[in-house]
Amino acid sequence: MSTTFNPEANYILEDDRVTLRPLTADDPEHLLPFALNEPDTWNYSLTSAAGEDGMKAYIWAAINARAAGKEYPFIVFDKATGQYAGCTRFYDIQPANQTLQLGYTWYGEKFRGTGLNKHCKYLMLQFAFEKLNMQRVEFRADARNQRSIAAMKSIGCTVEGILRSNMPLADGTRRDSIVLSILKSEWEHEVKQKLKSRL
Repeated sequence: MSTTFNPEANYILEDDRVTLRPLTADDPEHLLPFALNEPDTWNYSLTSAAGEDGMKAYIWAAINARAAGKEYPFIVFDKATGQYAGCTRFYDIQPANQTLQLGYTWYGEKFRGTGLNKHCKYLMLQFAFEKLNMQRVEFRADARNQRSIAAMKSIGCTVEGILRSNMPLADGTRRDSIVLSILKSEWEHEVKQKLKSRL
């Protein structure tokens, strides 16, 4: 059964491996160790959360974007370790066009390559297509970020192309962004079952 996107709703997405819940103002303590000890996590990100001030600003910006109805950020809890692992979110949410973007995803180093990301993406894609009735979910990344691109391809994304020099970076240079997507028809006919079989 589909539902209308409501930024004020407390969406919780969960399976036997992971819980995604809304990011809140109480969450800096759960994520601060990554900001202090793993600043390279955000090397390819447009918004860095490195350092204590960086993490607090990152969380407040995400919360404010949710309040404005533009984004919906989640904190990721890994049930296998009993620890918080990182963040992800829906953004550029366009109910009238039935599209959104999925991104701002990052995990602490020890959670990468563990299968956690596939569980998160499965839950988010299922929610986007089956509950919010989206027709298209888009993904973007720095075209140099091979780890992120490989992860997106591995869950069934189709590469659509490169947006050249479309984003300024903190160091004054500009990045090329790769654009990928999954369509609802692809989710229903192939991607869902393939991804589910790999969980």
